[in-house]
Amino acid sequence: MFINFNDIPGHNRLFLDYLYKFENVKDFYGSNFRNKEDFLQKFKNIAEQFSLRNEIHNIIAEQYAGKEISLKTQKNISLLKEKKTLAVVTGQQLGILGGPLYTFYKTITVLKLCSHLNERYDEYQFVPVFWLEADDHDFEEVRSISIINGNNDIRKISYGDGQLPEENAGSVGYLKFTDSINIFFDELNKVLRDTEFKQPLMEKLRASFSKDKTFKQAFSELLFWIFDQYGLILFDPQDIKVKNILKPIFKKEISDFRQHTEKLVYVSAKIEELYHAQVKVRTINLFYNFDGGRYLIEPIENEYRLKGKRKKFTHDELIGLIENEPYNFSPNVLLRPVCQDYLFPTGFYIAGPSEISYFAQALPLYNIFQIQPPIFYPRSSATIMEKNISSIMEKFGLEIRDVFVDSEALKRRIIESISKNSLNEIFNGAMNNIELILDQLKEKLFDIDKTMSESSTRYKQKFINDLNVLKEKSLEAEKKKHEITLRQIDKVSNILFPNSNLQEREFNFIYFADKYGMDFIKQIFDELSINKFEHQVITI
Repeated sequence: MFINFNDIPGHNRLFLDYLYKFENVKDFYGSNFRNKEDFLQKFKNIAEQFSLRNEIHNIIAEQYAGKEISLKTQKNISLLKEKKTLAVVTGQQLGILGGPLYTFYKTITVLKLCSHLNERYDEYQFVPVFWLEADDHDFEEVRSISIINGNNDIRKISYGDGQLPEENAGSVGYLKFTDSINIFFDELNKVLRDTEFKQPLMEKLRASFSKDKTFKQAFSELLFWIFDQYGLILFDPQDIKVKNILKPIFKKEISDFRQHTEKLVYVSAKIEELYHAQVKVRTINLFYNFDGGRYLIEPIENEYRLKGKRKKFTHDELIGLIENEPYNFSPNVLLRPVCQDYLFPTGFYIAGPSEISYFAQALPLYNIFQIQPPIFYPRSSATIMEKNISSIMEKFGLEIRDVFVDSEALKRRIIESISKNSLNEIFNGAMNNIELILDQLKEKLFDIDKTMSESSTRYKQKFINDLNVLKEKSLEAEKKKHEITLRQIDKVSNILFPNSNLQEREFNFIYFADKYGMDFIKQIFDELSINKFEHQVITI
């Protein structure tokens, strides 16, 4: 079953037009992902421009040194040296236990699209690459997961290392787990159902996400465990050799930031006229690691400083630091795609809704750095429907679209549908009748005594207030009468539209792996469609 994204709340219009009305947004993007007739020329342009094949192959081979990798991954790494090889890339922040489910959906989209392209285009080879977004410093976004507990309530489980939320702890990729990771797993163990799959699953995850391992190591081990068999290449952009290659990008960003900002501001303003600009444009699109944190570089008069710090640099000092310490620099959200496609011959980037939106703002940088932009391909999107949930929905005549609303609104709808008379309708009718009668009375009293007519207004408001109180009490009583029904609706809402958000953005894979085993990922892999460009419902 597939649902058009227009029928799901929460998606911005720029993303929707990119999917369904590309003509409206063509000025903001380089290529239409649906125009297959343009692909070959695009592939040719990217393959001919790219010149770092041996360097990138050697770096990745070193990153994989000592690992027992699948034959598919070995082959894909080797193919990176070939002139007719293109990369299909995606990336994600290093969320604990893999973060939200859509991390896996992005990965599966990359793998399946590569297979499709390799079957369709004999002249080129396509390899899947996962960019580990290790430079990001938003610890709050990566430290928690959400799952459903035994009472069908949503539980958020967080890893904490004692830092305050406002502290800048630097790039997440370098953060090491402390003893607190054991507290995280102990809480998770209590929340998860006891199943035949629980113990081996927890043992495997505890081994990867353990004390003194970094977020990057743990996240990499998880994806390697699940997706190496399919040939996925994991790429670490924090590698010092990678940062050495990126020196020209970093230096140009510092030296020519005024020109870059002018272009970015212009296109962002054009987007803002019609849609919503996803990212706030910064004057310089680079961060610098300093004093244990990661700080944005800002220009001040004839110098530069780190945002929120007193540390200042001259232009020559910054260029010297890039030359000698490139590992301390990292791109922001708009420059990162340029760095990625400077390092890889990227034919396609698999992007989520927010990424597709901000790529429209980043496109001017591709022209400035003279890099061919990839085709931005929407990732697959899915909700997993369990059979018991499907049964509840059938019982109340619900479709999945009906669930994509506020849970309280859904409850009211269900209660009214199973009640003989709608309390809302009864009270609304009573309210209208009372107001009509009191208005008529007011007119009569006005003829008798004007002061009595004025007093009737106060009595009218008291009647209305008392009736509203009675209405609320009645609705609560009705809820108690239908308590079992409401619990079932809560269960449906919490699993299919948790926190009024798509399941894929809220839940971690472990909820389903605990109930159905790791084979559930193979089922998702087999069933997930990569060419419908609609939200898919997969029943397990």
